[in-house]
Order: sequence, then C-alpha cells, then structure tokens
Amino acid sequence: MSSLRALRILHKPVFRRSTFLWHLLILAGLVNVAIMVMAAAAFGSHGSNVATIQDAYLTLQPLFGPAAATVFGITLLASGLSSSTTATIAGQAIMEGMLGRKMNLWIRRIVTRLINTVPTTIAILAGIEPILILVYSQVALSLLVPLPLIPLLILTNDKPLMGPFVNRRITTLVAAIFIGIIILFNGFLLYLTYG
Repeated sequence: MSSLRALRILHKPVFRRSTFLWHLLILAGLVNVAIMVMAAAAFGSHGSNVATIQDAYLTLQPLFGPAAATVFGITLLASGLSSSTTATIAGQAIMEGMLGRKMNLWIRRIVTRLINTVPTTIAILAGIEPILILVYSQVALSLLVPLPLIPLLILTNDKPLMGPFVNRRITTLVAAIFIGIIILFNGFLLYLTYG
C-alpha cells in the first residue's frame, strides 16, 4: 500500500492535509514565477550575457547589491537540498509502498546523497561547467518524466487495483493530455537537437 493511500485510509482529515499541500504547491509556483521575473528584469533588460552561475552572481551584485547575490547563492543551495530531500522521500514511499521493504533511515539517506552528489562531483572535477550540468540534468529529466507517468496513469485508472481511489474520467483525460503534451515537447526537442 502506498504511503499516500495509507495516509488517506488511516487519517480521516485528508481534506486539511490536501488543502495545505495545495497551498504549498501554489507558494512554490509563486516563488518560481518570482525567480523568473527577477531573472528577466536583472539579466534581460540590462542585456547581460549570463553563461555561468558565477556570471549570474557577479551580475546580480552591482544591480541589486551584495545581499541579492548572497540570497541567490542561498536559494541555489536550498533548491538542491529540497530536491534531494524530495528524492529521498519519494524513494522511501516506493520502497515501503510498492516493494513492501523497509530500509534503515541512515542507509537510505547516505545512498540517496551518494547518488545525488557523486555524478555531479565527477562532472565538476572533469571540468564541465556547472550550468551545463544543470541544463543536461533538466533535459534528461524532461525526457524521463513520461516513463513513470504512463504506467502511473494506467494503474490509477484501474478500478480493481485502486478501489475507491481510482481516478475519475476527467482526471485521467486531463492527465493523458498533459502527458501527450510532454511527449510532443520532448519529440520536438529531440528533433531540434538531432533532426
């Protein structure tokens, strides 16, 4: 049983939790919008050619002061930490829910951190620019996103498997449309890159 399904069954006030999660998602979206607007204002309007993270830091400093550059660095660190934490929690949910196995908390954390940091460290030591690592990782992520989404859509639409938690038809339809859009964008990206 997945951790989300167990949460729904064991704790009745799911509405409060889901409302709280929606608020967090909206807040995260607003933060992302603020980052994009700030980047457009800082780099786009001044004609700055930002090719590396160091360039972004050095460009922010004269435009908005040293505090903005420091906040930029802190937000990059926080972003990396939240990303690795999310990966750890997702891995835990998969291990416990789908595979029915529990792993020692510290072993799970160490393995996750090693998976997150070793390839990045090797790439940086090999002299690859950090911004390129970020771009490559995001491209790989966008290409891999449909792989779990398609089986997830199929499984969450299976009434015998999901029981009362099966997706409604409109949910399945909207999810299928978005998965199709992601696949089309990925195909377009591959065509522009290699076609």
